[in-house]
Amino acid sequence: MANIKSAKKRILVNKTKADRNKAIRSKVKTSIKKVEAAIEANDKAAAQAALLAATSEIDKAATKGVYHKNTASRKISRLTVAVNKLA
Repeated sequence: MANIKSAKKRILVNKTKADRNKAIRSKVKTSIKKVEAAIEANDKAAAQAALLAATSEIDKAATKGVYHKNTASRKISRLTVAVNKLA
Protein backbone atom coordinates (compact mmCIF):
# COMPACT_ATOMS: atom_id res chain seq x y z
CA MET A 1 0.00 0.00 0.00
CA ALA A 2 1.21 3.48 -0.84
CA ASN A 3 2.38 5.77 1.95
CA ILE A 4 2.99 8.95 -0.03
CA LYS A 5 0.01 11.23 -0.52
CA SER A 6 0.55 11.68 -4.27
CA ALA A 7 0.83 7.90 -4.73
CA LYS A 8 -2.47 7.42 -2.87
CA LYS A 9 -4.07 9.99 -5.15
CA ARG A 10 -2.71 8.25 -8.27
CA ILE A 11 -4.28 4.98 -7.08
CA LEU A 12 -7.67 6.68 -6.75
CA VAL A 13 -7.39 8.51 -10.08
CA ASN A 14 -6.28 5.35 -11.91
CA LYS A 15 -9.22 3.40 -10.45
CA THR A 16 -11.64 6.12 -11.57
CA LYS A 17 -10.22 6.17 -15.10
CA ALA A 18 -10.17 2.36 -15.32
CA ASP A 19 -13.83 2.21 -14.30
CA ARG A 20 -14.73 4.85 -16.90
CA ASN A 21 -12.83 3.00 -19.63
CA LYS A 22 -14.48 -0.28 -18.64
CA ALA A 23 -17.95 1.29 -18.86
CA ILE A 24 -17.21 2.75 -22.31
CA ARG A 25 -15.77 -0.56 -23.57
CA SER A 26 -18.86 -2.35 -22.26
CA LYS A 27 -21.16 0.07 -24.13
CA VAL A 28 -19.24 -0.55 -27.34
CA LYS A 29 -19.42 -4.34 -26.93
CA THR A 30 -23.16 -4.17 -26.26
CA SER A 31 -23.78 -2.05 -29.36
CA ILE A 32 -21.70 -4.48 -31.47
CA LYS A 33 -23.72 -7.42 -30.12
CA LYS A 34 -26.96 -5.63 -31.14
CA VAL A 35 -25.68 -5.27 -34.70
CA GLU A 36 -24.62 -8.93 -34.81
CA ALA A 37 -28.00 -10.02 -33.42
CA ALA A 38 -29.79 -8.08 -36.15
CA ILE A 39 -27.53 -9.67 -38.77
CA GLU A 40 -28.29 -13.15 -37.36
CA ALA A 41 -32.02 -12.37 -37.55
CA ASN A 42 -31.47 -11.28 -41.19
CA ASP A 43 -33.17 -7.93 -40.45
CA LYS A 44 -31.44 -5.37 -42.67
CA ALA A 45 -33.34 -2.31 -41.38
CA ALA A 46 -32.62 -3.14 -37.74
CA ALA A 47 -29.01 -3.96 -38.59
CA GLN A 48 -28.51 -0.59 -40.28
CA ALA A 49 -30.07 1.27 -37.35
CA ALA A 50 -27.94 -0.68 -34.88
CA LEU A 51 -24.86 -0.07 -37.05
CA LEU A 52 -25.44 3.68 -36.91
CA ALA A 53 -25.65 3.58 -33.10
CA ALA A 54 -22.62 1.29 -32.83
CA THR A 55 -20.54 3.51 -35.12
CA SER A 56 -21.35 6.49 -32.91
CA GLU A 57 -20.36 4.61 -29.74
CA ILE A 58 -17.11 3.35 -31.26
CA ASP A 59 -16.18 6.83 -32.51
CA LYS A 60 -16.83 8.32 -29.08
CA ALA A 61 -14.64 5.66 -27.48
CA ALA A 62 -11.85 6.43 -29.95
CA THR A 63 -11.99 10.18 -29.33
CA LYS A 64 -11.85 9.59 -25.57
CA GLY A 65 -8.77 7.42 -25.98
CA VAL A 66 -10.34 4.14 -24.92
CA TYR A 67 -9.63 2.62 -28.33
CA HIS A 68 -6.85 3.47 -30.80
CA LYS A 69 -8.24 5.14 -33.92
CA ASN A 70 -7.16 2.23 -36.14
CA THR A 71 -8.88 -0.26 -33.83
CA ALA A 72 -12.06 1.80 -33.96
CA SER A 73 -11.88 2.02 -37.75
CA ARG A 74 -11.34 -1.73 -38.02
CA LYS A 75 -14.36 -2.48 -35.81
CA ILE A 76 -16.57 -0.11 -37.80
CA SER A 77 -15.34 -1.51 -41.11
CA ARG A 78 -16.00 -5.12 -40.16
CA LEU A 79 -19.51 -4.32 -38.92
CA THR A 80 -20.31 -2.29 -42.04
CA VAL A 81 -19.13 -5.09 -44.34
CA ALA A 82 -21.25 -7.60 -42.42
CA VAL A 83 -24.36 -5.41 -42.65
CA ASN A 84 -23.80 -4.72 -46.36
CA LYS A 85 -23.62 -8.47 -47.06
CA LEU A 86 -27.26 -8.85 -46.02
CA ALA A 87 -29.46 -9.36 -49.07
